[in-house]
Amino acid sequence: MISLVTGGCGFIGSHMVDRLLAEGHTVRVIDNWTTGRPENLEHQKDNPDLTVYHMDIRNKEEIELVFKDVDYVFHFAALADIVPSIQRPWDYYSSNVLGTYNVVECAKAANIKKLVYAASSSCYGIPDEYPTKESAEIRPQYPYALTKRLGEETVLHWGQVYGLPVVTLRLFNVYGTRSRTSGTYGAVFGVFLAQKLAGKPFTVVGDGNQTRDFTYVTDIADAFYTAAMSDVVQDTFNVGSGGTYSVNRLCELLCGEITHIPKRPGEPDCTFADTSKIEGRLGWKARVSFEEGVQKVLDNIDYWRAAPVWTPDSIGVATKDWFKYLGNQAGGSVFEG
Repeated sequence: MISLVTGGCGFIGSHMVDRLLAEGHTVRVIDNWTTGRPENLEHQKDNPDLTVYHMDIRNKEEIELVFKDVDYVFHFAALADIVPSIQRPWDYYSSNVLGTYNVVECAKAANIKKLVYAASSSCYGIPDEYPTKESAEIRPQYPYALTKRLGEETVLHWGQVYGLPVVTLRLFNVYGTRSRTSGTYGAVFGVFLAQKLAGKPFTVVGDGNQTRDFTYVTDIADAFYTAAMSDVVQDTFNVGSGGTYSVNRLCELLCGEITHIPKRPGEPDCTFADTSKIEGRLGWKARVSFEEGVQKVLDNIDYWRAAPVWTPDSIGVATKDWFKYLGNQAGGSVFEG
């Protein structure tokens, strides 16, 4: 069995590689190392069943040969984060939309068995109900959310028109080991862990009572594997933890002082996936509790020693365009990964 993981040196992708290798697959990885890190697969460097291709999904001619004889494609390669997507929308379109077009075209030509796409719950914006079902209105509020949604539409359309066997999984707030340690201000875990290592207070947005559907990364990899091995095609599923947890609770588990920063436009008070569909149709359910997942992260906290240490002032500068462009509209949740 040959599986291809785009973005396989990244946060979620590298865990997907681990799972596939453990299941006996021969694995190929495509990654341009923009957000992924080769070090995330350092522990697999001597595994003869793994081949890493330093390539960019925006270059169809370059990547198409890697799809030869592939059975399963797991498509994670994408640009994330809200503010850079506002500042550089073309980068996000070219990667998340054009890149996804190239991936589905190559997958179609290779006559693969299944493609599973990492979609984002940011497509829901601020939903009308919680937990949020897959049938909720689509309301992308910024270019990142829009481009991930357009990528999902592309994948599903290739399933509808060309019969490409596809499944899309809408991820909520993914966390765990190997999450990004550099780049723009973003995912709360990376921010807090670097602050903890530096002995600085956690920069909590608003009152900290907002809740997030924090889902541990190995559960995400399990959901992708389950979807790939199932008979289900041309369908979309939410992937969440089955719960929603406050930022204040996260601070309690991480054990540190708190400082508050202004609430930002475009951020919901809650993200919470309705996972009844994936539980019913695929028999999948998250296994790692929030407390257990946070402890796993703390056990590996040295990974974040090189991460930037954000302060209220530096966050204010980094999120200036966030307030400028999203200040007059509702928003959505950030897909982490």
